Amino acid sequence: MSEVLPTPVVVIRPWIDPVVDDDGHDPRSRYVETFWLGVLGPTATWLVRRLAAGLDRSPDGYELDLGATAQAMGLSYTAGRSSPFSKALERCVMFGLAHPIPRGLAVRRRIPPIANRHLRRLPDEVQSAHADWQRATISLDDLTRAHHLGMAMVDIGDDVAVVEHQLVALGVGHAVAAEVADNLSRLPAVPTAPASPLV
Repeated sequence: MSEVLPTPVVVIRPWIDPVVDDDGHDPRSRYVETFWLGVLGPTATWLVRRLAAGLDRSPDGYELDLGATAQAMGLSYTAGRSSPFSKALERCVMFGLAHPIPRGLAVRRRIPPIANRHLRRLPDEVQSAHADWQRATISLDDLTRAHHLGMAMVDIGDDVAVVEHQLVALGVGHAVAAEVADNLSRLPAVPTAPASPLV
């Protein structure tokens, strides 16, 4: 990764992919936490979430200080490939969640469904949970009620990134909660005070 990201400050841009952007999952979703975590590893999963959060604040892209970001995640950063932070960046690229661009990385804002080749390497209970997730049916009534709950959470100031977990805690099914959170994340953002740059 050192030759991909040769400087300590890099540019992060959105990776535009209409197919995945329409059908993928938010990096902070329960789907990614449940099914991608065992593939990416915890550091790369947290990193891709952090990069996506930066794109939420700066949709056209932003500069990322690699050393400060690594330190904020409790990691050290060196320009070589041996540091845990550099390995996490490499895993994001290796599994198709980011790709090198001049002076930085293009990063997916939506994560594709996990490929079968990766799913087969996960424990049997995770594979069964994924099959259940794919079979889940969503009724319009359930979706409407959960959507009203989710909108109320957002209206009182809850971050869209936590709505899915809150809905599940209230007894809403995983697939319904994921669909509502996904729909809410696609709504136009309400203007707020400028956020400080992600580091």
